[in-house]
Formats: sequence, structure tokens, C-alpha cells
Amino acid sequence: MEHIRENLEDVKSNINSVCSKIGKNADDVLLVAVSKTIDEEIVNKSIEYGVTDIGENKVQEITRKFENIKAGVKWHLIGHLQRNKVKYIIDKVCMIHSVDSFRLAEEIDKKAKDHDLVMDILIQVNVAMEESKFGIGLGDLDGLLEEISTLKNVRVMGLMTIAPFELNPEDVRKYFKKLKNKFDSLSTMEYDNIRMKYLSMGMTNDYMVAIEEGANIVRVGTGIYGARNYNK
Repeated sequence: MEHIRENLEDVKSNINSVCSKIGKNADDVLLVAVSKTIDEEIVNKSIEYGVTDIGENKVQEITRKFENIKAGVKWHLIGHLQRNKVKYIIDKVCMIHSVDSFRLAEEIDKKAKDHDLVMDILIQVNVAMEESKFGIGLGDLDGLLEEISTLKNVRVMGLMTIAPFELNPEDVRKYFKKLKNKFDSLSTMEYDNIRMKYLSMGMTNDYMVAIEEGANIVRVGTGIYGARNYNK
């Protein structure tokens, strides 16, 4: 598993180098290691190597692995979440990155209240309006935030996007830039449960460009764990 240690060091080194170039503190960028399809033993080894936050796309992966992963690591649900599955992860994750409707936010609020907690969420924005991806359009964001502002047990902490996959990450810079502009414009919103603290943008292929454009959470899977085996 030595390659995972080397991969992790490479990713952290890239983050340091981008931050140094743009005058940003690398400690202000949260690296979420995306562990989908990766066995618990390997995830635990990566935690030994310095991973502090792990992201999963599927509820069933979190529930399957949760008991066998080292204590102290923070879990993030970064994939599409169905309302009927909120109850399975509400007491396990520190943040849900993929909220794109009021009905989902409402269900999270309800289940969080049942557990006497306040759940941090990010609003997933489909900046490129790709039909194959979830997320709300930029034009609908203000209205959704206004609705969510009435909820007591969820706290919007920022925005998330998944850019289109392009071989050249420069080709997606425009989407990151657009979301950062919106993020900045929302920072003056005066709702008790909404603050623009986190901008979750960038994955293995494009996280360096995303950081240059203002991301302070990046979600890296293949860059740390290697290519996925989707047949598992």
C-alpha cells in the first residue's frame, strides 16, 4: 500500500504548490479522500498516512464500512442522496455535499431534529447544466436558500459542484469561476443558518484549477487510491 502514501504526498504537495502560487494558506484547503469501492483495510491505511476526511458517494457504502473504519475520521456524503436514505447516515456524516432540493433539505432537517443535531450541508449546483448530473441551476439557487433559511436543524455551509469531465482541466475553469462569483455574491446573506464558508469544487483531474479559482474543499479519489474496480 506504499503507493497510497506516495499518492497522498503527491496530492498534498500539489495543493501546497498551487496555494503558494496564489498566496493562499494550504491549511485552508480541506482534502476529502473519496473512498468509493475501496476496501476498509486500504481506507484505514490511508488514515494512518494522514487522511482526515473521507467522502462516499453511496449511503450503503457508508453503512457497510462505518463500524470498521478508524475512529476520528470525518465522513462526508458527496453523492446523490435519496430522501428515504437520509435516516441511515444522519448520525454518521459531518457534512452532506449534495443537497439540491428543498424536499431533501426538509427531510435532513427532520431526521437531524430526531437525533438532536444540526447537520451541515452544501448546495450542489449544476453550473454546466449537464443532464447527466444532479444539482440545482445557478438561477434557482437564491430561491432554494431562502426556503432552507426557514429550517432549524440544517446549516448551509456553502456550495458544491461537479464540473464536466475534460481531458484538459483548463476547459472547466470557467465553471469554477462562475460558481466562485456566485459564492462571493451570497456571502452577505443574512440568514441565521446560511453562511458561505466552503466551496467544494475539483476532483482528481481538475482540483488544482479548482483551488486556483477559489475551492477550499477538493474531493480526490483516484489520485489517492488509484483506479477503481467497479465490478466489486
